Amino acid sequence: MPKPYPEEFRRDVVAVARKGQSTLRQVAKDFGISESCLANWLKQADIEEGSRPGVTKADTEELRELRKRLKLVEQENEILRRAAAFFARGAAPKMKYPLVLDLADDGIPVAVTCRVLGFSKQAFYKWCKNPVSQRDRDDAHLIDAALGIHADDPEFGYRFIADELADLGYEAGENRIQRLCSLHGIFSCFAKKPGLTNRPGPPVHEDLVARDFTAQRPNQVWLTDISEHRTDEGKLYICAVKDVWSNRIVGYSIDERMTASLAVAALRNAIALRSPVDTIVHSDRGSQFRSRKFCKLLSNNGLRGSMGRVAACADNAAMESWCALLQHNVLDRKRWATREELRLAMVVWIERTYHRRRRQRGLARLTPIEYETLNQALLAA
Repeated sequence: MPKPYPEEFRRDVVAVARKGQSTLRQVAKDFGISESCLANWLKQADIEEGSRPGVTKADTEELRELRKRLKLVEQENEILRRAAAFFARGAAPKMKYPLVLDLADDGIPVAVTCRVLGFSKQAFYKWCKNPVSQRDRDDAHLIDAALGIHADDPEFGYRFIADELADLGYEAGENRIQRLCSLHGIFSCFAKKPGLTNRPGPPVHEDLVARDFTAQRPNQVWLTDISEHRTDEGKLYICAVKDVWSNRIVGYSIDERMTASLAVAALRNAIALRSPVDTIVHSDRGSQFRSRKFCKLLSNNGLRGSMGRVAACADNAAMESWCALLQHNVLDRKRWATREELRLAMVVWIERTYHRRRRQRGLARLTPIEYETLNQALLAA
């Protein structure tokens, strides 16, 4: 099944087609899509804007979400009904795990049952492997003794409880006592609720490229950067992701604000187009590429982050040169009145000129699209 085009790309193609400067066939050819596909996009855009009757994407998504929610509510109600009957028999706290097995046999997902009953899937699967371990028995004895000590002296915290347990002959470390007391709400009556501490930001990645801007296969090394440009309405920012192997821009996003979401959107578009595996994503040390969202997207898709040094533009020179190329060929050509005008000009230059018309000596005088087409076997691998 072919991969869907990014929503941002579809909007830009529709905007270019509506300008009427070229025929639909020419616009479809310039952007590498079929004419029927472009016609469908235009039809759906008219439906979304209300100029043509039909079911909008929002209505479809809302209906799908309502069906999912209805199914989830029915499952949750069944879980609560069965749980009320189950615990009415006086089942022990850990005996809620067999209920998960019974509900799973009836087609209710384990994750939903665990969430409704208030415990993790990991705890359930661990119990499945060893329903009653020796550690559980020892913890039960420790908790019972700790409750007795705390009932006699409510001012005792876990440190005093640990000392008392040692005198009673129990062998357990202080950290273990602290964990058990915390899980069962055994605190000193004088203790204050601990406050939250600020977590440090995501760490800076190591430089995995070391100024070697070459690649032997597709999706081996990606470069990314953000460039800003002025219009009469204000600044416009573009974040692009380039594959070093073919110099193709595999993902980009354009917005009027330079936030972490801009970098995340560009990388997400590149992932949707290329489905990379173990790809190095190299950037500078901008805060957008250090953000928690960007690092999480890298981790969730098996990508490796890489960063150059502070104030060392040569560490990302190949991407900097592409930004300069965009500057000379589009941005410096005229004064741009609106952000939308500049946006469409950048999109047309990337998709029509840079990808399909501008030959590069480093690619044996081929364009990025021609180079990838001739090496389709490597791209498929």
